[in-house]
Amino acid sequence: MSEQPPYLRIADELRRRIADHVWEPGDRLPSRAQIGQECGVGENVVRRAQELLISRGVLEGRAGSGTYVAEPRQRVRVVRSSAREQPAESPFRTDMRAVGRQGDWESRTDAKVPAPADIAARLGISEGEPCVRTTYEYLADGKPVQLSTSWEPYDLTAGTLVVLPEGGPHAGIGVVNRMAAIGVTISHAVEQPEPRTATAEEASLLGIQKAGLVTHIRRTYYSDQGRPVETADIVVPVAHCEIVYEIPINR
Repeated sequence: MSEQPPYLRIADELRRRIADHVWEPGDRLPSRAQIGQECGVGENVVRRAQELLISRGVLEGRAGSGTYVAEPRQRVRVVRSSAREQPAESPFRTDMRAVGRQGDWESRTDAKVPAPADIAARLGISEGEPCVRTTYEYLADGKPVQLSTSWEPYDLTAGTLVVLPEGGPHAGIGVVNRMAAIGVTISHAVEQPEPRTATAEEASLLGIQKAGLVTHIRRTYYSDQGRPVETADIVVPVAHCEIVYEIPINR
């Protein structure tokens, strides 16, 4: 029988220390160099062991801070449904309230960003046309559960009170409600989900292992005139969330 790979042996040792309460939930682990010295292995072996345990929810990586013993955490169930669109309320907060969580987010908006080719195609505009780009980090009970980058054609909202998605009197109420405030009725959205591995930046922001599995959703909202008014790339970590689609049946 072949010998167990070193990183699996270290993963078992780290798991044993947690089970024996050497480290409690929320504790910061010693440095990789220290663990490696104690266990007689290199830092890369410790890194692989930690990444394995992060992917299984045993550990939690925090950008710029280190690796911690994960608090007990259930996966968040996110329902993709037209019922998410409530008057004057964020769809994300609606999602989180439905599962008994407190939803919040951090965002950054940049105006007049030239549209990359793929975004221009999704919005039906020319490459390089100015857009309003907003990046989001969504939190459930203070923990990251979703990332999103949203693009809107600048000419659609320029000079209105909704040009900044997270600014003004209509901030934070979602695309459907914001567009309604300027007389644009959204009739439907199209979502294209696909699995992939996280980029290094996404993994760091979401507190998952490098190349951890995520669901990447390409979503586009359309007006009742058939114009794409917003498109977004939504990234959801598989380890923290399960995605369910609710499909309305019209009779």
